[in-house]
Amino acid sequence: MRAGLTQMIGKLGLVPAILAASLFTASADEWRTSSTLGAESKYGKDFKQYDYVNPNAPKGGTLNSVATGTYDSFNPYIVQGAPAAGFGEFGGGLLYETLMEQSLDEPSVSHPMIAEAFKFPDDFSSATYRLDPRAKWHDGTPITVDDVIWSFNTLKANSPRYNRYYANVTEAVAVGDREVEFRFDQKGNRELPKIMGDLVVLPKHWWEGTDKNGKKRDITRPTLEAPLGSGAYRIESFRPGSEIIWARVPDHWSANLGVNVGRNNFDRRRYTYITDDNAAWQAFTKGGYQDIRPENSSRRWMTEYNFPAIKAGDVLKKEFPSTASTFMQGFALNLRRPQFQDRRVREALTLAFDFESMNRTVFFGQNTRTSSFFVGSDLASSGLPKGKELEILEAYKDKLPPELFTQEFKLPVYDNPQSERQYLRQAVGLFAEAGWKIANGKMVNDKGEQFKIEFLGSGPTDEVITSSFINTLRKIGIDASLRVIDTAQYINRLNNFDFDAATTILNQSNSPGNEQRDFWSSKAADTPGSRNLMGIKSPVVDALVDRIIYATDRDDLVAATHALDRVLLWNYYVIPQWHRGKQWIAYWNKFGMPEKQPAYIGADTDSWWIDPEKEKALAAKYRGSD
Repeated sequence: MRAGLTQMIGKLGLVPAILAASLFTASADEWRTSSTLGAESKYGKDFKQYDYVNPNAPKGGTLNSVATGTYDSFNPYIVQGAPAAGFGEFGGGLLYETLMEQSLDEPSVSHPMIAEAFKFPDDFSSATYRLDPRAKWHDGTPITVDDVIWSFNTLKANSPRYNRYYANVTEAVAVGDREVEFRFDQKGNRELPKIMGDLVVLPKHWWEGTDKNGKKRDITRPTLEAPLGSGAYRIESFRPGSEIIWARVPDHWSANLGVNVGRNNFDRRRYTYITDDNAAWQAFTKGGYQDIRPENSSRRWMTEYNFPAIKAGDVLKKEFPSTASTFMQGFALNLRRPQFQDRRVREALTLAFDFESMNRTVFFGQNTRTSSFFVGSDLASSGLPKGKELEILEAYKDKLPPELFTQEFKLPVYDNPQSERQYLRQAVGLFAEAGWKIANGKMVNDKGEQFKIEFLGSGPTDEVITSSFINTLRKIGIDASLRVIDTAQYINRLNNFDFDAATTILNQSNSPGNEQRDFWSSKAADTPGSRNLMGIKSPVVDALVDRIIYATDRDDLVAATHALDRVLLWNYYVIPQWHRGKQWIAYWNKFGMPEKQPAYIGADTDSWWIDPEKEKALAAKYRGSD
C-alpha cells in the first residue's frame, strides 16, 4: 500500500478501547478498534498518535509537487479517463476516506477512520463495521450507512480493481443506524473481514444529485466537477490537464484521530503537470515546482545532484532505510502475444538479461537483483521446497516444471567476461527447443518470421533500463526495439494489454490475500486495468492464490505464498530487474520534520511541515519559489 494513509479513534474516548488482535487468533464477534493479520499492534489499546510524529507540528504553507502527463477526470474509480493527482485509484487519496486505514509504521495493521470498530463471527462469513458518529462530509452532512452500502455496490459495479478485491463479498446490509454488515459467499477467509476496512466511502447524495447546470451526475463517467469529499483536503482550483491545487479543510472532522495527529500539515498542495520525468527533474533543480523529490535513478542520485542549489545547501539529499518488504520490478512479458507463450522462450529472454553489468556501469552498484515476487520478507521462497510448501506443490507436480522440485531457482550472474557467451549460448539452445533458430543473423521460426519484441516506455528512464538489454537481444538475431509514447497513451495501452513487454512494479504486502487475484488470476488476465499485465492463465496459479486467501494461520500463509512465488519464478512470466532497501529523497530546505521517520515505510512526508523562515529565505534567493 502507498504511504500517506491515516487514522485512529481511541484519542477522544468515544468508543471502547480494545486491544488490537490478530485475525488469525482473535476470539469471535467482539468489537475491535484495530485489526492485524500479523502480530498485535505495538500501540495496543491506547493509540493516540503515531510514535514518530510531532503532534504540535505547525500548519501552513504550500507543498509544490509535479505530475507527469496530463489528466482529464476527477473520478479515479472507473477505467475511463486519466485521474488528476491527489486522487487514489484504490483508496481515498486526498479527498475521500476509507472505513479503516492501513498503518504507516506496522505491516498488515489497520486503524479506524470512518468506522470506529468492526467485528466478525468465528467462521469469518461476514464482517460488521460500526461508523463513527462524528464522521461527516465537507458540506456537514453525516456519513451514513447508506453511503457505505451505495459505495460498495457502485465500486464493485464500476471499478475492476474493487470488483476483484471484493469478489467474495455478496452484499452490504444495514443492521443498525450506524452498523453495516458485509456478507461473504464463503467461510474461512480470514483476510476478508479486515480488508473491508479498505473500502473507500463516497457521498451518495452528491453523486445522485445534479450539478450547477441541473444535469444529473453520473459516477460511471469521467468528470471535471470538483466532487464532495470527507478527507483532509478539497479541490481549491484547477486548470484542466495542467494544474490542480488542493486546500486543507480547517475543520476536517477526523483531524484529531490518531493517524492524523501531526500529519496533513500543508495548507495547500499544488500539483503542476510536466511533460515527462526529465522535464520534471529540470523543474526541481530550479525550484518552485517540486519541493520533495523521491529519486529512483541511481545514475542521477550519484552524478547529477550537483546543481547550484545543492552546493549552496538549499537542496538536501537524504536516505531513509525501510524495513518493508519491497516489490518485484521487472519486464512483464505479455503472454497474450504468441511469441511469449512458450516457457522456454521466456527463460531464454531471462538468461539474456545482464543485470551485473548494468548495475556496475549504470547504477553505480546501488541496486540488488530481485529474485522473488515477495522479496524482503519471510514470504520469499528460497532453496528447495520442503515441509508444508512441498506438500502443497506435490498436488500439482505433473503440471509444474520438474526443476522446481530439484533445483534452487537462480537468475543468471554475469560476473566474468565469459558470462555473456555462456548465457547467450544457453538462450539460443532454449529458443531452438521452442522452434526458433538463427538463420542469416536472424532468430526465425519455421515460417521464416523473425522473433520480435517491442518494449513499451513512457520516458527517458525506459531508455536507460532497456538499451543494453535490446543490444544483447540483437546479438542473437532478435528484432528488439523500444517505443516511447506519452504517459496517457502508455497507461491506456497497459490497461488494455496492448504491448509486447513493459516494465512493471508489482507491490506486495506482508499479508497477501484477495488482491493476489488481481495480480495473477485467469479472470484478471481478461479484465482491462488489472495488474495481471502478463496475461497469466494457469489453473495451478489460480489454485495457489485461493490457497493463500484461505490460509488457516500465519505458517499456512507463508507456505502457500512460498509455493506461489516459486511457481511464478519458474514460469518466467517476468524478467526480474532490481530493488533497494531504502528510499532516496531530495528536498528543498524549507521543511521541519520529526527527528525519526517510520522505519517500516521509510519516510512519511505528510508528517513534515513548512518552516516559514526557511521558505521566506528560499523565496528571496530563488525567483519562482514559494
